[in-house]
Amino acid sequence: MTDFPTLASDFLGFEADLADHEREALVALRQHAEQSIRPLVNDAWDKAEFPHEILPGLHQHPIFGQLWEETRTGDYSAVYGGWTALELARIDASIATYVGVQNGLAMGSIGVNGSAEQKAEWLPKLASGEVTGAFGLTEPLSGSDAAQGLRTTATPDGDGWVLNGSKRWIGNATFSDITIIWAKSTEDGQVKGFIVPNPTPGFTATKIERKQSLRIVQNADITLENVRVDAALKLEKANSFRDTAAVLRLTRADVAWAAIGTAIGAYEAAVAYTKERVQFGKTIAHHQLVQDLLSRSLMNITASIAMCTRVSRMQDAGTQRDEHASMAKAFCTTAMRETVALCREALGGNGIVLDYDVARFHADAEALYSYEGTREMNSLIVGRAITGVGAFV
Repeated sequence: MTDFPTLASDFLGFEADLADHEREALVALRQHAEQSIRPLVNDAWDKAEFPHEILPGLHQHPIFGQLWEETRTGDYSAVYGGWTALELARIDASIATYVGVQNGLAMGSIGVNGSAEQKAEWLPKLASGEVTGAFGLTEPLSGSDAAQGLRTTATPDGDGWVLNGSKRWIGNATFSDITIIWAKSTEDGQVKGFIVPNPTPGFTATKIERKQSLRIVQNADITLENVRVDAALKLEKANSFRDTAAVLRLTRADVAWAAIGTAIGAYEAAVAYTKERVQFGKTIAHHQLVQDLLSRSLMNITASIAMCTRVSRMQDAGTQRDEHASMAKAFCTTAMRETVALCREALGGNGIVLDYDVARFHADAEALYSYEGTREMNSLIVGRAITGVGAFV
């Protein structure tokens, strides 16, 4: 096996299990992110702006479209895909979220539910970055109850559909070219998916201001007022919420991986700080209580990597079920939330200053903890698998 440096935070060496070409690609992504993305993120976070200049370089790496025949560039596993989410999130969770929306939610919707023609037309453009995508499921009054509570409607109209309603928290939507809109059919009451070009008349995306988490992500409120889309833009296989859930199953585990990266980003910053900060005549790395904070953080990270590795291997084997991805998302985001708090504690007052990075990871963790299914909803998915009884309401 080729000798590659692994992250010190990968304490048990899980990265070593990747194939050589996957590790080469991962190290190249790591170097690129350190050199071209890390220098920009604190300023972008502070200004709540997206650094669009990073996208051409990011799309040159084998991250996008590896699940689909139309865009696959090599034999890359789901475990490798998880590690790419981790690598980006350890630099910045917002950048990892951009990839999660583009590669997972937008491309995943088309890859899972699109016709052969839709996949051939849109997947290569999304993979290359020629087209930017967004994913419109959540609504102002519908989040965890999306399976039943969607209020956005789709009405058949001749050779197309007319969409009316609103969406909220839609990442990338202020600058995306297309948005996957999920709406309930007025004909049969089932959830359908549509590829909606953002310039379509009646489609409006308005940036959500004053966020204090994932500030680089450009989330939008979307309004749809008699938005007409051709029949060719309805996702052929998206005909019930079960089809929507199939997309979320693919992406939920990657959010768990991104949560690990967010925890690692805070942990690495905390370790570096404790080796430099002097108190009582020696660096605080010498103090027992500080070492306890770091040890607990590393234990959370290590356990999370182990769980995600297994869940992603199950995806590769075709044996992953909803409850597996849900367990990973619930556990890893909870462990992340504790870890970033421990790391913030290790920095004392400097833990709330953006210059030391931990404050950014601490704030961003709150969004990852909630999106792609809250801890409570994912716990209920696991609980249903345990008991055979659904307890969602």
